[in-house]
Amino acid sequence: MELFGIALTVLVLFVSFGFMVGVLFGFFGMGGSFLVTPALLVMGYPARVAVGSGMAFVFGTAVIATLKHHDLGQVDYKLGGLMIVGTSVGIEVGRIGVFYLEELGLASGVIGVTYVVLLGAIGLFVTYNALNNDGDDDSGGHHEAADQEIDPDAIPDIAKKIQSYRVPPMITIAGGIQVSLWMILGVAFVTGLLSGFLGVGGGFIRMPAMFYLIGVPVPVAVGTDLFEIVFSGGIGSFLYGMEGGVDLSIVAPLLAGSALGARIGSAATSIVDEGDIKIYFGLMLLGGSVAVAFRQAGDYLAIDVLSTISFALIMLSALLVSGAVIYSTITTMREQSTAAATSAD
Repeated sequence: MELFGIALTVLVLFVSFGFMVGVLFGFFGMGGSFLVTPALLVMGYPARVAVGSGMAFVFGTAVIATLKHHDLGQVDYKLGGLMIVGTSVGIEVGRIGVFYLEELGLASGVIGVTYVVLLGAIGLFVTYNALNNDGDDDSGGHHEAADQEIDPDAIPDIAKKIQSYRVPPMITIAGGIQVSLWMILGVAFVTGLLSGFLGVGGGFIRMPAMFYLIGVPVPVAVGTDLFEIVFSGGIGSFLYGMEGGVDLSIVAPLLAGSALGARIGSAATSIVDEGDIKIYFGLMLLGGSVAVAFRQAGDYLAIDVLSTISFALIMLSALLVSGAVIYSTITTMREQSTAAATSAD
């Protein structure tokens, strides 16, 4: 049985996968191209269609999630605008680097290894620091709005060091934080460089960079990153669409699922503790690192079963982490409801 030109089972798979990725996208500010594009490649779609459709999905989901974060006051538009400028320059430099490596015949191998190492390293770093309560207080609180003052003790030591370099002009961003404009542009350029080099949205780099290097509260870092992805994803999907690289029969069911998932994930950032957000984020990156490693090994050794395992790991990672986000949200809401009822008595 077919619907909209695709098999019903595949349609259900796309809607379900879109929902899971939407939860992750709204909660972490990333998870689109990193999960969707590899999955489409393993399913047999041409690279152009996989990348283009993945970017179109990222754009649509980012719009949905950003609107929810805007309602929660978790988007710093000033920081987002500055990050767009620095990231755009970095992406162009990264793209030039990729073309140079292609001329040498080294692009695929170098990018694949870099992707695996970077995902694994960031995942380990974020998970380790979250488990060791890096920079977090013990209250379990979280910052709900971009204009809310941030506790100095909640800022990571690395970010404090960067903020101490008061090179004018100084910019005031989320939580009353003052940081040099050049530091913001520098962080944006480096994350853009890696994004352009790896050919992904770069949310898994920018979100932790904004928290650990600039000191932005995690929910605001997520919302601001999504705001930036709206622009980069929109431009990318338009360019791919002009070349016939966007398949609406793929994008539509994915967006149908993510429309709900992204709003749930975005709302969860104001309910779930920041420490949980960072732990889930780190674990998802570690799972992604292993999945990409299997895909790279499968391509290099020409063993199709490794690519299949990679797809299974991507789906399993999305299911487990999105499920954990929803479970933590429901548990926290129940605890708050019980506490409110107890205090009322």
